[in-house]
Amino acid sequence: MIEAGNDFGPGTSYGSALIKVGQCEQRIGAIEKEFIASANHCFLSPLRKFLDGEMKTILKERGLLESKRLDLDACKSRVRKARSMLGQPPNKDGLSPEFLLDQAERDLRVAQSEYDRQAEITKLLLEGVNSSHASHLRSLHEFVDAQVTYYERCHHTMQQLKAEMQSLSGAPPASASSASFLHSSNHVGSQGGQGGPVTPPGATASPSGGQRARVLCDYDAKDQSELSLMTDEVITVFKIPESEDYLMGERGTQRGKVPAVFVEFLN
Repeated sequence: MIEAGNDFGPGTSYGSALIKVGQCEQRIGAIEKEFIASANHCFLSPLRKFLDGEMKTILKERGLLESKRLDLDACKSRVRKARSMLGQPPNKDGLSPEFLLDQAERDLRVAQSEYDRQAEITKLLLEGVNSSHASHLRSLHEFVDAQVTYYERCHHTMQQLKAEMQSLSGAPPASASSASFLHSSNHVGSQGGQGGPVTPPGATASPSGGQRARVLCDYDAKDQSELSLMTDEVITVFKIPESEDYLMGERGTQRGKVPAVFVEFLN
């Protein structure tokens, strides 16, 4: 858009509009990059770190706990089987039921001890998840705040573009104060019976009714009291009493203060 606007000519309405929209899209893109970086820093990175680190450890320890439980269940089955064989003759290996029961009970005590230790480890890890959840909840709040800021900045940027586009197309300002200012200026002009440009409040026209000046570079109005400028366009300017830094600029029906250093007078 910016390249096409320069090709059409920054001094033309269409070319200037293309440049303004292109510059706005660049600002929107920069805002989006900042939001993506902020979202990654405040939410995605902590979540990914948790899933790749602490959560993997918890799942591993839970798997070990399940394995210890299966070993414990197997030992309990062996104890029950050995007790059911009491009073029977030794097996083919010559081992008595009493010996087999004693061995099964020893294995059961070891399996129970290992299971209890693994259960305690897993319990501590799961209890630590609560603090992790609290931290991630804060991160989620930060993510929402970043998203709110992103949409607010985008909205503000587009509102600025809308105002600039209205200015380029000659549309009347949207605020009631600006409309009131134009109405009062026109009223004063009609009472004076002057056919030339109306001098706005706080400005004095030169004897010729104003001077023509060429704009040296683009200037974006900071508020509704100022006038946006485009490089090489020609406007009419009026002196403002007690102000050396600003002039009152006029472009058609549009009026506003402009920095004096942004224009040069034409003979």
